[in-house]
Formats: sequence, C-alpha cells, structure tokens
Amino acid sequence: MRFALVNGERSEAAPKLQGCCLGCSQPMIAKCGTQRVRHWAHRGNRSCDPWWEPETLWHRDWKYQFPSEWQEVVRHDQKGEKHIADVMTENGLVIEFQHSHLPLHEKVAREGFYQSMVWVVDGTRLKGDHPRFLDGRRLFRPTHLNGVFTIADPKGCFPLAWLTCSMPVFFDFGHTGVSTDTSTAKTGVLWCLLPGRVEGCAVVVAVSPVMFMNAAQKRAWIIPVRAVMETVAAALRREREIAEREAWSSIYDRPQYRKRRSRSFRSFRRRSRF
Repeated sequence: MRFALVNGERSEAAPKLQGCCLGCSQPMIAKCGTQRVRHWAHRGNRSCDPWWEPETLWHRDWKYQFPSEWQEVVRHDQKGEKHIADVMTENGLVIEFQHSHLPLHEKVAREGFYQSMVWVVDGTRLKGDHPRFLDGRRLFRPTHLNGVFTIADPKGCFPLAWLTCSMPVFFDFGHTGVSTDTSTAKTGVLWCLLPGRVEGCAVVVAVSPVMFMNAAQKRAWIIPVRAVMETVAAALRREREIAEREAWSSIYDRPQYRKRRSRSFRSFRRRSRF
C-alpha cells in the first residue's frame, strides 16, 4: 500500500516510520528498499483486503495522477464488508487499475460492491494483447459520434476475460505517456469497451488520457454509457431498416416482378371501369 496511518494521518512509507493499516488498523511495516518503490506492508503475508494485490509501476503511476486523498479509500457496504479502492473521486466514482489476471467471480464481486466504477486495464500484460488489438482495430466501424465505434466481434481486439464486464473497461496499450508528474499532460488513447451490446455489436470509445482525467475530476462518470448506447442503437436500427427497404426494392425491381406489377395494374384498371 502507498499509505498508512501515522499518528492518525495518512502517510507514505519512510525509513523508521511506524504505521497502522487504513483498513484493519493493524501495524504496518515501512518497506523502503532499493528494488521496489517504497510501500507499506502487513507483517508476514497477511492482508486485510483479499482484493488487494502487489502493485506494479504501471499501477502506481496511474494512481499518482490523482490527488493523494483519493487514493486507497476504504469503502464499506451495509453488511459491514469493506475493501480499499485504488481511487475514489470526490464524486463517488471508483477507478480500479488492473495489471494481473483477475478471476471472473472477483470481477463480478468488485462491480457489485463498488457499483459506480470503471476499470483501467494494462493492455500490455501479455505479449500478444497489443498486436491483436492493432489487427482487430481495422474492423472498427465509425459512428456519427466522434470517437465512437462498433465492432461485431470484440474477441478479435480485446482479451476474452474482459468482454463480459458490467462496467466500462478502459484498455491502456502502453502509449499513454503516464508520468508521476501530474502537471504533465499524457498523450495517446485509451480504448473503452462499453458494457452490453447494441444490434449484436460491441461499442468502443476512444478517450484521450487528458479527457479521462478531466472527466474523473468533474463528474461521477467518465462516459455517459446509457446515452451513448441508446444513440448508437438508434443509428444502427435506422441503418438496418434502410438496408432492408433497399433490399426489398432491389428485389421488386427485377424484370419478373415489374411484369407482375404491370399485369396487376392493368387488371385493376379493368375492374375499376364504370
């Protein structure tokens, strides 16, 4: 963990400091070696939060983009269960940064516990993840919304383990220029897979890291998921209806159908005579 309570205040690890865990109030050890970033650890292998896991530099760098008081926030539910969120904004949005593999049941549990949350996933964890995305991105279909795309088969772009999430998943493929200096604007694109499907297609939104950070600081959501999905669904329905009308028109424009229509029209004129 980055923070522990020292004399009742949140503090980062430093040599000779003694602290207590934010979650369980048990003593913490300040790890201040040269091989890993300074952090606090429980004595032995004990952890008060079963969802907590060792942080990579990627993980820590992302957290450093946010105010320290938003990092490692203890959340409780009505049953007394508690977990430590990576980041929780002042608007109540939880942001979980995930590098390592996460079992499906734990994804479901975290989404149910936090409810208002998004995932940020390290898209370079496995060697083939980024090349697969680059190859599959060619199948993205642009919509009339800027930066919003659809794809019929997201398995060709994104890791299978993240396709069924009920919360937005932002994939960081390693080109966001994350810096521990929060004044430094990041570059690149985060690719967000929205939950659910419209007309059988997945919806993907390209978001700049700067836009991501600005939204997190100002709103309780990064992307208005429902509004985007409804707008894209309406557009796809219109496209399908137009395609179906054109298909029927092309059928009835064939010579054999034109002859039938002509005979039907002559027959109608004879029956209509007075």
